[in-house]
Amino acid sequence: MNHIRVLRSAGIGVTALALVAACGTPPPQNGAASDTPAATAKSAADFGGLDKLVEAAKKEGKLNVIALPPDWANYGEMIKAFEAEYGIEVDSAQPDASSQDEINAAKQLKGGDRAPDVFDLGLNVALANTDLFAPYQVEKWSDIPGELKEPSGLYYADYGGFMSIGYDAAKVPAPASVKDLLKPEYQGKVALNGDPTQAGAAFSGVVMASLDNGGSADDIAPGVEFFKRLKAAGNFLPVDPSPATIESGQTPVVIDWDYTNAAQTAKLAGKADWKVVVPPGAQVGAYYNQAINKDAPHPAAARLWQEFLYSDEGQNIFLKGLSRPVRMDAMTAAGTVDADAAAKLPKTEGEQVFLTQEQSDKAKQVLSSTWAQAVG
Repeated sequence: MNHIRVLRSAGIGVTALALVAACGTPPPQNGAASDTPAATAKSAADFGGLDKLVEAAKKEGKLNVIALPPDWANYGEMIKAFEAEYGIEVDSAQPDASSQDEINAAKQLKGGDRAPDVFDLGLNVALANTDLFAPYQVEKWSDIPGELKEPSGLYYADYGGFMSIGYDAAKVPAPASVKDLLKPEYQGKVALNGDPTQAGAAFSGVVMASLDNGGSADDIAPGVEFFKRLKAAGNFLPVDPSPATIESGQTPVVIDWDYTNAAQTAKLAGKADWKVVVPPGAQVGAYYNQAINKDAPHPAAARLWQEFLYSDEGQNIFLKGLSRPVRMDAMTAAGTVDADAAAKLPKTEGEQVFLTQEQSDKAKQVLSSTWAQAVG
């Protein structure tokens, strides 16, 4: 669970779009596959249709992915389903790596057959590296909300979720709000997934605390103050939570993404009464993004992977992992969503907050200057 990729905000924002426009579509450079037609294909139509894309991908026979933990958003099942569907071997490297690690690997392995073909990134890392991406629009492109995709297809949201509080109901009372975690019943029991100056989940956990303590997406100082009070009360547990710490009882309360927390409920059945709540009035949501490496050693397989992720099957696999697929609204309207899986999502109600890039940048400045002194 110590996965430190920074999540993207729902709104790309004027600043972000301006940056992308300035970068433009990167020209092909020398790389493992820059001289193949697949490397410049911007849609399945450029192959002559999806069937032709499948043929090209099968000829390559392999796909390199990176930073995809099998229990994160159900990527383990996603990879197995892709391999079974197309007979293409998936090499999954560094499953616990960060978004920046993905980019570093692409640069270090450029020109070789081990370089990552695709990326799964937070917005900040994506924006800083658009020159590494190949534009591609999946067949379901129109189902992706406009604010969740770069217009040419350099990157686009795939799945997301909301910040939550996971807790062992046998050890602590059900928290109705973030403020409840200050109560004596939670002494030495509340863990935050990572350092908010580096980890996306922890960052958004501070935002969630801010919303529940008089702050806003524009003012996260109350969130920092909350964790300062949590530490002073002896309730803050400076341990990075993981499935192992949850199962052992070391971290009976965990602030993390709802799909990560919710995934523990089934795993711990018979071992712990793990429950998840998304606090009303403090609902902070965000999405990850897909992108294709412009120097992908398997450019056709990279594009077929995107098509699979955004197909009804792929999106429902994300949903079974208790994350919210980006096409969920469109699939619900079309009747193709997995209703049983959707019913298992942690409940949300009321206003939902998605930080813009400007708000995210401002929040990070506050954290960099105040977090260590307040909680470190």
